[in-house]
Amino acid sequence: MLEALFNIFFPKVCYICQNILADGEQTLCTDCRHRLPVTQFHFNNDASVSKIFYGRVKTEQATALFRFEKKGMTQKLIHQLKYKGKEPIGTFLGDWLGGDLQTLDVYKTIDIVIPVPLHKKKLKKRGYNQVAKFGQQLAKALDAEYMDNVLIKVTNANSQVTKNRLSRWTNSDTIFSVQSLNKISNKHILLVDDIITTGATMEACATLLLRGKNVKISIAAMAIA
Repeated sequence: MLEALFNIFFPKVCYICQNILADGEQTLCTDCRHRLPVTQFHFNNDASVSKIFYGRVKTEQATALFRFEKKGMTQKLIHQLKYKGKEPIGTFLGDWLGGDLQTLDVYKTIDIVIPVPLHKKKLKKRGYNQVAKFGQQLAKALDAEYMDNVLIKVTNANSQVTKNRLSRWTNSDTIFSVQSLNKISNKHILLVDDIITTGATMEACATLLLRGKNVKISIAAMAIA
């Protein structure tokens, strides 16, 4: 009763189109959910994500849930997550992709899920890592351990977009650090982030994680540009 009254005065709306959600709808309306540009890479054995990292860092599996286009639906959704405090979107997307990956044998060997980290200053300002809930739900779906204390961002660098791929990779040690390598020895890690553009950020993180003994890396993102 109280929830019904609350919804009258504070109705739940779709995070993309802002229309009021119908009974049974969560986070997104059915129409927006069906119109999102889902990749299906992991179901179709599509190597589009893996090709980005070919010759740069060895990956076991690599996928992204959506395609990302400027001013498109995916951008609106992730913008709400990153800049508007809509952290439940991360849970929603983690449940979505996790539900997909848990049906595939190649992802059942994942031991640990690790998010690309935020610098502590940005984390304090935003209040959360936008990838955290996404990674936690993936870990839950894959019966894996979620670890956010192994990979650390040590430099609060400005946007890396304008930097070329080589300079970003070269600076990986000054931007990120890895600690407690013993925790990831002999493990298959799923490294997660929100958007893959050039892949340089994930490459830098994966390169550091691969310093662990007998570590394997797979990659998952909310979207690929």
